[in-house]
Amino acid sequence: MEVITRDFFLFLSKSNLLNKMAQSWGSRVAAGKIIGGNDFNSSIPTIRQLNHQGLSVTVDHLGEFVNSSEVAKERTEECIRTIETIADQQLNSQVSLKMTSLGLDIDLDLVYQNMTKILQTAEKHKIMVTIDMEDETRCQKTLDIFKDFRSRYEYVSTVLQAYLYRTEQDIDELDSLKPFLRLVKGAYKESEKVAYPEKADVDANYKKIIRKQLLNGHYTAIASHDDKMIEFTKQLASEHNITKDMFEFQMLYGMRSQTQQSLVKEGYNMRVYLPYGNDWYGYFMRRLAERPSNIAFAFKGMTKK
Repeated sequence: MEVITRDFFLFLSKSNLLNKMAQSWGSRVAAGKIIGGNDFNSSIPTIRQLNHQGLSVTVDHLGEFVNSSEVAKERTEECIRTIETIADQQLNSQVSLKMTSLGLDIDLDLVYQNMTKILQTAEKHKIMVTIDMEDETRCQKTLDIFKDFRSRYEYVSTVLQAYLYRTEQDIDELDSLKPFLRLVKGAYKESEKVAYPEKADVDANYKKIIRKQLLNGHYTAIASHDDKMIEFTKQLASEHNITKDMFEFQMLYGMRSQTQQSLVKEGYNMRVYLPYGNDWYGYFMRRLAERPSNIAFAFKGMTKK
C-alpha cells in the first residue's frame, strides 16, 4: 500500500496541468502554511517567527529543471539577493538550491559561473549554501560540483539520499573534505537498479549513513519526520558522546511543529526547511510521497488558522 501511495503522489508531481493550477492557488492555499510566501521578502515575517521560537531556517526558492540560461541567471541573482537580505536583516537562516535551477541541464560552465557568484557572496556573509540533491541521473554531476567548490569554499554543503545504493560509498569519498551533509531518505522515483525498493532497506541504510557521518566527526543534518530516526540519532549521540553542537534535526515547514518545538526544548538544534515561490506543487507532492504520515501532517498544517 505504501508503494502505491508513493507512486501515486510521484505521478501527480509530474502533472503540468495540476502544477499550473497550483501556481494560481499558491497565495491562497500554500503561503504561510507549507511555504513561506510567493517571494523571499514575503517570507521574512515567517522566518522571524520561527527564529523567535528557537528554530533555525533554510530557505529554498522553488523551481527546478530550468532550460534557459537567462532564467538560470535570474535564479542566481535571486539567491544572491536572498543571502544579502538574510545578512542585512540578521535572520538565522541558510539557503538551499538545486543545480538544475542554475543551469545544470543546459551547460556545466554556466552552473560554475552562477555558483561561484553565489558562494562568493555566501563566504562574505558567512551563510551556508546547501546544494540539494535531485534524481539519481544528476547525482554524480552534483557531487562533482560540490567536491570542487568544497575544496575552495567553506560555506557550502550538500545532501545525500538513503535510498540510493551508492550513498555509503559517497560518504567515504567525501570524508576528506570534512563535509556538512544533510541526510535524507529520498523523494524521487528511481529504478531498482540504483535504489532500494523496500522501505525497510531504506530505513536500515539511513541509520547506517547517519552512524557513519556522525562517527566521522562531521556536522550532520538529519532531515526526517520519522520518530524512529530521531530516537536512533539521539541514542547514537549518547552512546558515542557526540555533543549536540555536532548535528541538527531538520523538518519541513508546516509539518510536525510540536515535535520541532519539543526538540528545541530538549536542547537540540532544529532547522526548518522553508520553501517559497509559486512553483510549490511538485515539491509538495514529493514530500507526501516520501512518507504516508506526511499526508496527515500536511493536511493539519494547511487547514490550521
